[in-house]
This record gives sequence, structure tokens and C-alpha cells, in this order.
Amino acid sequence: MNFILIALIVLGSIALVAAVILYVCSKKFAVYEDPRIGQVASALPGANCGGCGFAGCSGMADALVKGADNGSIEGLFCPVGGSAVMGQVADLLGIAVANTEAKVAVVRCNGTCELRQSIAVYDGLKTCTAVNACGAGETGCGFGCLGCGDCVAACQFGAITINPETGLAEVDEEKCTGCGACAKACPRHIIELRKKGPKGRRVYVRCVNKDKGAVALKACKAACIGCGKCLKECKFEAITIENNLSYIDPDKCRMCRKCEAACPTGAIVAVNFPPRKPKAEAPVTENSSATPKAVANTESKVADASNVETKKEA
Repeated sequence: MNFILIALIVLGSIALVAAVILYVCSKKFAVYEDPRIGQVASALPGANCGGCGFAGCSGMADALVKGADNGSIEGLFCPVGGSAVMGQVADLLGIAVANTEAKVAVVRCNGTCELRQSIAVYDGLKTCTAVNACGAGETGCGFGCLGCGDCVAACQFGAITINPETGLAEVDEEKCTGCGACAKACPRHIIELRKKGPKGRRVYVRCVNKDKGAVALKACKAACIGCGKCLKECKFEAITIENNLSYIDPDKCRMCRKCEAACPTGAIVAVNFPPRKPKAEAPVTENSSATPKAVANTESKVADASNVETKKEA
């Protein structure tokens, strides 16, 4: 009985000492966490997509709280939650937040199966990363969409699919949150985040081929050839040409669509615009070829001639 009592006392003493040590350590090495971080994290969507530039929503919440303490959260934006969520965060932190225009992913490749003929057969791992590592893929264009679906696997919202008829990735703008996961997954960087635009309208070059015109056109009939016709048409300096490739700056573009009409290969596309109205043709008459000025001169001459005849008769 004495042995049991002694054992209990020893064990109790050890437990008490260990508890004291743990208590002291917890106080000495305690890490303080602002309670606002948890509140902000609960307001965020919880997608942990990385579109904000942080590893997850908790990292974004921590950055937002620190930014609020410094007086500004400029540059911090949740693409999934959008302006609505950022407004809730601003209310929690008691700070103003600037309205940021929504963005959407666009696939800058128009090289369908008809426009970009296959010249080889790939027999290997069916991922864009693997195919790109092997070269140009099954077509002669080393810049276009490979259609293996790395972007599809990266999207958590089901906003991107591969069209079996064209072999190209297509984005559903109603589902796209602009997180940028698909753009990061594409080994050829043909997916770009662009401003959604008023009424979802936007104009951009659907090509990233940097080869010279003849080479690019040989690989794909819809390639940008860097001819500069769009550059001449643009009056707002929104178009630049670098490395044989045109690019439209969404911040400068006024969406007049003159560049679209000027592009000889159809590489420039305008999304969500109403169809162009056909030009009304003037009715063809016997005197339709005469200009108004010419008609006026003719009428004047006829009047003068009649006056002369009247004087002669008088």
C-alpha cells in the first residue's frame, strides 16, 4: 500500500511540475493573433485559390488587417468574392476600399483544327506541360493552345472547358471569377486576365504567335502577322506591336472596333457586341452618279440658257 501511495505522489509531483513548465512556456512564447483576422477570413469566400497572390484566404486576411493598420489596403483584392466581399471586409476593418473592375480569363488563341492543321501525332502523357516540353506539339504553331486541359484541372469553379470540335479552351464568363489559376497552369501563357468591360464587352488579339508574318500564317491561318494595319486605324494609341505581335491595352481601348475590321487574318476579336448593321445602299437612278454640286451647276446652266432664249424672243 505504501508503494502505491509513493508512486501516486511521485507521478502527481511530476505532473504538477510539467504543468507549471507548460504554463510558463505558453505565456512566454505566446503568439498574439488579432481577432479581426478570423473575422475577415470568415467574410472571404474560402476558395483558397491563390488568385489574390497569397497561399490562401487566411494569408489574405492577415495582409488585409495589416494593411488596415497602415491605413490602406490598396492592391489587395479578392477576385472570387469581388467588390461585394471587399465591401464587407472594408466595413469590418473600418477603412475605405477602392472599386476594382472585375476581370475575366480570355484564351488568346483562335487556332482551331481547321485553321491550324496537324503535322504530327503525339503519343505520350496527355498534359499541356508534357506536350509543350516535347516541342510544338501536333501542329506547326509553337505558341497556340495545346488542348490537353491543364487549365481545366486548375479551375475550381468549372469555368473552363475544352471544345472537342475546335480543340481549344473556352471560358464561361458567368462562372469565371478571375482567380488566374488557369493562366498560371498554362505552360504557353496564352490565357490572360482582362477587364470584363462594360456589358461584358472587350476587344483583344486572340493570338500570341511571335513568329514573322509568313511563318506565323503558314502555321495558322488566323495568326497575327504584325502587319500594323490595326495600329494605323487606332486613334487612341491602344495598340502596340512588339516581336511581330499586336497587343491591345484594355485601359486605352475605346472599343471602336476599327482594328477588328482592319485585321486581314481575323486575329482581333470583339466579344459581346451587337452585330454590325449593314450599310444602307443608295437607290440607283439615272442621275445617281451625279454629285449634288454637279446637279446644282446643271440646274443653274439650264436656267441661264432659258433666260437667254427669252431675251432673244423679246
